[in-house]
Parts: sequence; C-alpha cells; structure tokens
Amino acid sequence: MTVTRFHDLSLADRDREWDAAEAEQRVRSWAKAEDAPNAKYREAHVWYDSDNADEFGGYKLPIADVVNGTLKAVPRAIMAAGAVMQGARGGVKIPKDEVDRVKAHLAKYYAKLGETPPWER
Repeated sequence: MTVTRFHDLSLADRDREWDAAEAEQRVRSWAKAEDAPNAKYREAHVWYDSDNADEFGGYKLPIADVVNGTLKAVPRAIMAAGAVMQGARGGVKIPKDEVDRVKAHLAKYYAKLGETPPWER
C-alpha cells in the first residue's frame, strides 16, 4: 500500500465542477486503462493499494481529471480529498502510517491553490 508519487499536475480552473464518476471515465480513457489500472491511471489518485494495483477498487482519493487532453488536478477534488482525510463521508480506509504522507501530498496542492489544508487550520 502506498501514496502515489507527487506529479505536480497543473491545476484546472478553480471553478471547474468535480464529478468523480465522470472524471473516472475520462481518466481511464486518457490513460488507456479501460480494462485495468496502469501507471498513468495512478497519477490521478493520491493513494493506492499496491497489493491490488491491478484492480480499480484499489485506488482512492482521486484528485484529477482530463481537461483538453491533459491530466490536471481539480481544486474541488483536492478539497474533497482533504475533507475525506478529516473524516467527511466516513473518511477513508488506509493504513494509519500512511495518513501523514497522504496529507503531505495533498498539502502541496493546497499550497498551489494558496490555501491551508483543513488539518492545519
């Protein structure tokens, strides 16, 4: 189990809507991962279960969407992931020893947004 490598994705427009299900389909198509996840697909998520890397259900905390053919971090997705890390929507089930690394990953995107992560407020 592991936190994905920080890819420093460009940010989508701040007012871009976030629909995780729609983004999922665009990311799968962009990554050519319709049948199984791959390394490109992984870039759209903050965390994945390395023991189940070949299953879509092993990927959590999506923060990116494909905009004009380019994978971009979506501000509203980053905020949603931050809220989940604070327990919203029942939180996320990941190993406790990876929580700080996930938060550090998300904090880099919060910094790009000029925002303070919720766990630092």
